[in-house]
Amino acid sequence: MLDLELLRSFVSVIEAGGFTRASERVHRTQSTVSQQIKRLEEDVGQVLLHRDGKDVRPTEAGERLLSYARRLLTLAEEARDVLREEGEGAIRLGIPEDFAAYRLAKLLGAFARSHPNLRLDVRADQSKNLARDLERGELDLALYKREAGGKEAIAVWPEQVHWVTSKSHPVDINVPSVPLIGFPLGCLYRAGAIHALESAGRAWHMSYMSSSLAGIQAAVAAGMGLSILSEMSIQSDHRVLTAKDGFAPINRTEVALMAAPNASSATLRLADRLAEFCEDVQAKAA
Repeated sequence: MLDLELLRSFVSVIEAGGFTRASERVHRTQSTVSQQIKRLEEDVGQVLLHRDGKDVRPTEAGERLLSYARRLLTLAEEARDVLREEGEGAIRLGIPEDFAAYRLAKLLGAFARSHPNLRLDVRADQSKNLARDLERGELDLALYKREAGGKEAIAVWPEQVHWVTSKSHPVDINVPSVPLIGFPLGCLYRAGAIHALESAGRAWHMSYMSSSLAGIQAAVAAGMGLSILSEMSIQSDHRVLTAKDGFAPINRTEVALMAAPNASSATLRLADRLAEFCEDVQAKAA
């Protein structure tokens, strides 16, 4: 029996002309696609691709398999379309809270309406929890924040984060102990803020801690302390601090889109929508 996922990656590599573009098509990492081709070659006992640097082309055996692979994938898609009438199942999606509070809710609502037989289970949480639960198989798809340079993902976008204070009631930045506002222990931003302050020899204390983004935004606006927020979370009653104000730069962070290894076609369609959304956010921030 030939594995359809392996055949899909095989066809994508040939049609895309390489592993990098193929990985984007099938929403897998480049290393995963390479491993899938290796498994397929082991299954059929033939070398299927000539690899010459970034250039990839089918061998004679690969050309013979290609037409069969396309036909098998077409039949499989037809079967899915027939069965889809009875329900598409469920997608368990994890997103950071600031994305949930942004325009992403409209996108998810539109996706749910266009797939009436699909149940969408969305959870907004800290990124460390989303990454952990995706690894455990408790999520099908996750959009989460991490330090730059993490493992390969479907897509990755650099994130703009800033120190912020209140516009109306700014905190005295020269106080002996900097009052911090942040999420509970384990938050990427909190860790970055503490590391930046300690690297600069500054004392600090937590003046306000909340698991709610809205609570943190309100505390900053009220002048209870300084915080680190993503660009999309900064409000009109906040003021951005810079290096000129005496603060060390924060370690680079990024937003990663990751899917479970056995992600369904519906999950991958949602991944496409999320990728388009993040590209739009990135373009507007540039």
